[in-house]
Amino acid sequence: MTKRFFKFATSLVFIFCALCIMIMVFFPLPWNAKKNRVEQQARIIIPQELRYRIEDMENPAELMARQESLTSKVALAEGEVIVSVLNGSFEGSPMESQFVAYRNLLEIESPIYLTYIDYDVATRGYKRLWSAPTAATRPGTISLYTQDLLGDRSVCVLLFGMNGLGEHTLTIFLKNPFNDNNEHFRKLAELRIEGTITVREVERTQAYQMGSSRGLTFDIAAYGRDFDSSNILDQVEIIYAYNTGNGLYEQRSITRIPGAQVEQRRVRELLGNPRAFEEFVTGLWYYTTTQGTIDTQQYIYFDPASREIIFYGDETQQVFIWQNSIATRYGLYISSQNISVSTLRRSIDIELESLESVRLRVIEDVRLRIGVSTPWDGSYRKAGPLANQIRSPSRGKTSYIDARYDGSMGKINFMPNGTYELNSGGILKHGNYAFFLIDNQEFLELRSTEIRQDGVSAPVRETYLVDPDQQNTLSLLRIRIGSRGIEKLHEGAILLTQVE
Repeated sequence: MTKRFFKFATSLVFIFCALCIMIMVFFPLPWNAKKNRVEQQARIIIPQELRYRIEDMENPAELMARQESLTSKVALAEGEVIVSVLNGSFEGSPMESQFVAYRNLLEIESPIYLTYIDYDVATRGYKRLWSAPTAATRPGTISLYTQDLLGDRSVCVLLFGMNGLGEHTLTIFLKNPFNDNNEHFRKLAELRIEGTITVREVERTQAYQMGSSRGLTFDIAAYGRDFDSSNILDQVEIIYAYNTGNGLYEQRSITRIPGAQVEQRRVRELLGNPRAFEEFVTGLWYYTTTQGTIDTQQYIYFDPASREIIFYGDETQQVFIWQNSIATRYGLYISSQNISVSTLRRSIDIELESLESVRLRVIEDVRLRIGVSTPWDGSYRKAGPLANQIRSPSRGKTSYIDARYDGSMGKINFMPNGTYELNSGGILKHGNYAFFLIDNQEFLELRSTEIRQDGVSAPVRETYLVDPDQQNTLSLLRIRIGSRGIEKLHEGAILLTQVE
């Protein structure tokens, strides 16, 4: 009996141990739960204003490219938000370095800071070596560049922007070759003015280009109001030159520039009022040559109502989305984005010259030197009778008509407010339209919004060449206007007959 009980107990213990082992294998106990537990910490959420519009949404590829261009090689501190990034080998090192412009959202009226990030051989990683504040405070106005200002092939970094007072600012730092007091860069200039700031480049010798001699130092020109004059449009030109004695840019000369004698009350109504100035620039503006003549082959069309800006030059039309407007002392600062390539951005500084002319300075969002002018820089005169030669419809006095047509694409109703309604096979489509002329050829543009397969709304633009010889009939041939000019898409013509 005892022997049987012993065998039974042994079997029972063996079965129990086997069950415990199985339980431990398939259902392990959290022996190190305390060690592996991640304590939840309070997360600081900083509210930011989000103003996304359907037409401003970027496609995934362009969005990734934009995010990549604003990526820091080192994590910034809490509250620090990247504004602009400039990558490159600034000291001839094979490893890439970074200049990062950022702002601190935890600070009230935070200035734009600039930090330098470089590769550390000892730690085999990137480190923030230096940071300093600049005179700019508005993130949407920042342009970051490097340039050899002094002619000795030293690294000068320039940060151009605006502050809360509507002043243009320029802060310049120079790479410190001796790294005194652990300061990798020292400040050469910090300028603020109500007008514009530009770098005056001069041609340097071939010996400089070949690296065998120094080059001339570039001066800086700043334009602001002449407070000694009663005319608001009178300006002063201040030239800043580099002083080799103290290593700073200092004022060298000041010159008064008389402005147009116009009605001062009207000028005061325009300046400092973004909405009034937008209404003032609405329409077509032709480029004015240095001889004072109008160039009808280069013009800019401002359309605040549709939030669009159209650049036309060298037989190429570029359409930009009008994003933001900031009032300046002499006009308006506009941020825009290309409607086709959303990573291409353009800033436009408009200054009032007279009640019939403006001066433009266009800044491309590409890694160019700050002093290089674009083909769009210069004076523009508002279109008068010449406007009908390029951008005016042949059907009436405006770009819009009030008519109904029926044809192969369906029944389309053009309304006088610039909208249309298309009924194609029972499917209704709504959008905007416009008739316009380029080189005496009439075109029709239809703009609408469609839902893509991923559920995201996307803008759609269709442009057609209109046959002007048809009576009560629209003969439309679909085309594309791009960098190569006007391209036909080799599709059949669409005939639309006007109906009552």
